Amino acid sequence: MTWVFYQLLFHLSLYNTGFILSGIPGLEDFSFWIGFPVVLMYIMAVLGNCSLMYTIKTEQDLHEPMYIFLFMLSSVDLLIATTTMPRMLGIFWFNSREIPLNMCLLQMFFIHFLSALESGILVVMAIDRYLAICHPLRYSSILTNKTIAKTTLGTAVRGGALLIPFPLIIKRLPFCHSNILTHSFCLHQETMKLASADITVNIIYGLFAILSIMGVDSLFISLSYLLILRTVLSLSDEVSLKAFSTCAAHICAVLLYYIPLIGLSVEHRWPTQKTSNLHIVFGNIYLLVPPVINPIIYGIKTTQIRRKLYRIFCEKLNWTKTTAGL
Repeated sequence: MTWVFYQLLFHLSLYNTGFILSGIPGLEDFSFWIGFPVVLMYIMAVLGNCSLMYTIKTEQDLHEPMYIFLFMLSSVDLLIATTTMPRMLGIFWFNSREIPLNMCLLQMFFIHFLSALESGILVVMAIDRYLAICHPLRYSSILTNKTIAKTTLGTAVRGGALLIPFPLIIKRLPFCHSNILTHSFCLHQETMKLASADITVNIIYGLFAILSIMGVDSLFISLSYLLILRTVLSLSDEVSLKAFSTCAAHICAVLLYYIPLIGLSVEHRWPTQKTSNLHIVFGNIYLLVPPVINPIIYGIKTTQIRRKLYRIFCEKLNWTKTTAGL
């Protein structure tokens, strides 16, 4: 049995030796200069998300469910940025476009898994806002540390269970015609199209996975905000405005995540000649922009975080001046 398994892996490796990442097709002459915005975005993502996580961890006042979920979101954004951006810099600055099959599959799994994890966290954050606005008296009793831990574990298990098959159903395919990917990273929906065999299983399972994760999550988020809107409209203008303003940052994060995701999914499944490079734009926005913009949105829109960040910055600045004076 073991011999047969190793023979199967060897047979697969004869066909699947690796892929070529194109970067941004049509802009190869500008690859070196495109690398500068990418490295700037990565620095901003690291600094922004690390600042948020440090502030939430060190400030006792922020050890509440809303900020714990924000800490998780920043952690996932940081991992997504680290999974994609350094590899892109290798393409743009060092022309390192070849990626071995196993590395491609590993990156594919982490990209899809982290995306599913972010989607799940956005759902939990929407439910958090629903409970805080619609059931404030039961908020603390429902969102306990134990509930938060179980919810996070369930989200991770769901993503892992549904997305582990992605690399497996890709590895079984032969790639005899082309191994050139138009993205700067490995995605299941593009990689499967290069196969020189029937990909019906990949198409059906890919659609099932995205509907089971992003489809279900988007429904829960929509339902949560419909209930929030119904409650807010029954309040006075001043109270309703204050209540809904607490949701502004989360709404921006949801739109920033789901709009390019929907565009990417539609473009990959129903491509048109006129928008042949649109999936590249959607893919880059979907994976690169949220890790950069989310910390800025929450830093500006969330008063408590903004004040804590300002106080920490002033303390560090004063400490630096004092140390320099010594």
